[in-house]
Amino acid sequence: MKRCTRCVLPETYPGIQFDSDGVCNFCKRFKGIDRLRQSMEKYRGRFEKLLAEKKKAGEYDAIMAYSGGKDSTFTMAVLKEKYNISFLAMTMDNGFISPRSLDNIRNVVEGLGVDHIIYKPRMDTLGKLFRHSAKEDIYSRKGLERASSICTTCMGIVKFVALRYAIESSIPFIIYGWSPGQAPIEASIFHNNPDMIRTMQAQFTVPMKTVVGDEIDNYFLTEKHFSTPERFPHNISPLAFLEYDEDKILEHIKSLGWKKPEDTDPNSTNCILNSMGIDIHLKRFGFHPYAFELAGLVRAGYMDRDEAIKRLEEKPDHKTIDMVKKKLDGFK
Repeated sequence: MKRCTRCVLPETYPGIQFDSDGVCNFCKRFKGIDRLRQSMEKYRGRFEKLLAEKKKAGEYDAIMAYSGGKDSTFTMAVLKEKYNISFLAMTMDNGFISPRSLDNIRNVVEGLGVDHIIYKPRMDTLGKLFRHSAKEDIYSRKGLERASSICTTCMGIVKFVALRYAIESSIPFIIYGWSPGQAPIEASIFHNNPDMIRTMQAQFTVPMKTVVGDEIDNYFLTEKHFSTPERFPHNISPLAFLEYDEDKILEHIKSLGWKKPEDTDPNSTNCILNSMGIDIHLKRFGFHPYAFELAGLVRAGYMDRDEAIKRLEEKPDHKTIDMVKKKLDGFK
């Protein structure tokens, strides 16, 4: 398969074009690492200013969307240690969290002194959504350029459950552990605007309702939430403007009792279901759902190109996929 000679995007990626040197149009739009460093400093300052304005003694400063993976663990640890942020960590149990990851989650929240809740949606509802999204395209093609349909299902629920809780509890920030390849610097800080959120919510609820009906209403905003726009929080993705080095991240979180799970694919450090989502996405669209993220990490100098290609070309673990399918069939 032909790939960009600078990043790792393949010829099958939507909208890709190559110049005579084999460099893709996404790389040609990248303004360089020096410009990125300047932007990181600017956004870091903006975050610190917002934090100084919104932080209140004795209350939660932020909800941490905490998957238990390496990036969200590192994000929460750094913000806790450097900025003394008062977190409520929230983990969505989708039924496929690695047992090692559950141990990691417990070790980390206990070690950091963070309040933590596990949110577990109904598995019959989740199971229907996972099975359906595995067979049919129910989300926009644009969204599926960066994540599998199964991941999109989980992320939609996680984002809106966290937003509901933040609005109901007047918590000013929701923190995500997106890598710099998942959340570009320009998207690392934004205020949730009710009109924009209403549109974004419909992108999930409309297709989900065709599968499970009103069973998903408990996971999304209602008119009660939209009637309090002053409570809408900021979303923050700190890894876009903090230093990002996988080796240093792993070393840092190791001190909190975090160990890398051995039952997940190379692109996930918490979810066993991810293998199935990748396999389906590759067969359906002809490109890896992590291609965009890893290309961004390579472009910005955070990952070696050969390492990115190695992760993208690792063969699916069909033993894990068969186990996931069998478990999903049990949620009826």
